[in-house]
Amino acid sequence: MSIKKITLSAASIISLVIFFSFTTESKSDENNIKYFSNDEGILSIMYHRFNENKYPSTNIKMDIFRKHINLVKQKNYSFYNPLNFKKEFEIPRNKKVILLTIDDAFKSFYLEAWPFLKENKIPFILFVSTEPVGKKGYMTWSQIKEIEKEPFVFIGHHSHSHEYLIDKTENEFINDIEVANKEFLNNLGYIPNLFSYPFGEYSEFMRQYISKNFDFAFGQHSGVIDLNKNKFELPRFPINENYGEIKRFSSILKSYPLEYKSLLPSEKKINQKNNPPSFKVEFFDVQINLKNINCYSNELNEWKKSRIKIKDNILSIDFRGKFVPRRGRINCSLNDNGKWRWLGTQFIVIKEN
Repeated sequence: MSIKKITLSAASIISLVIFFSFTTESKSDENNIKYFSNDEGILSIMYHRFNENKYPSTNIKMDIFRKHINLVKQKNYSFYNPLNFKKEFEIPRNKKVILLTIDDAFKSFYLEAWPFLKENKIPFILFVSTEPVGKKGYMTWSQIKEIEKEPFVFIGHHSHSHEYLIDKTENEFINDIEVANKEFLNNLGYIPNLFSYPFGEYSEFMRQYISKNFDFAFGQHSGVIDLNKNKFELPRFPINENYGEIKRFSSILKSYPLEYKSLLPSEKKINQKNNPPSFKVEFFDVQINLKNINCYSNELNEWKKSRIKIKDNILSIDFRGKFVPRRGRINCSLNDNGKWRWLGTQFIVIKEN
């Protein structure tokens, strides 16, 4: 069955409703390979708006975007077709590939970037939130269906409302996903099985729920995908006007996976009781150059070099204080004989009254 879509008959729609409502077995534990693979990785890049200069935090100028694409080609990297995700995820890659993802289905993507990507037949995932479709500044269902016909285009699920779903109750979160499911069924005839968390925010409950009903899910923490990464916490490098200049983009293209056995805590939603979190990353015995790891974190709302300790292949961080709402971030890099390996983590810090 294609990862691109699941075509549904009336009977299968009823079955799917039952599945979404009552499935209890998570797919998140399927990926238990956990061996050092030296996977070159899938480097996933995230864009939003195109040539909407009044939104610099989510916009990229088209001339810069074209330079990004040309640089990927100059470096002889291939653009990854998401069709291969399911059958190839657990196979180590001997050459890094680049995955393009576009969030939110803004109209500027359709008007500006789509003609360029179509002409060059570059594969990508367009993550769609169903509530804004057809509203001012967003693509229509007709436009989404037009691009979806191309074999290199994949539509992803990005919730219904695109609100801060981590702030909602568990039932409100589930309802939001189910409303979107109905919209996708009504308009595309299937529910996408690739998911992107709005704002890259998720709790352990949300991750577990998504793992029961989708094949893969993406966040907004930086890093490179390898076969040991959790399928429902896949990293992406966000690109915008502030962080999209060619020098930085070229640096991102040099990134490789920093593989690990486990990362704790699994709960990425933190409050006063577990802030700062007890952060630990367990690496593989055969990994070398671990002494070269450096981490930076933004506790106390200030980016500084983290106080790390590595013992028995387990990295821990002695945080300087609490993370400040709304997001706490940790970025670690390793110079591995000239290869820069990268690991990013994002915590959502809940503001309490």
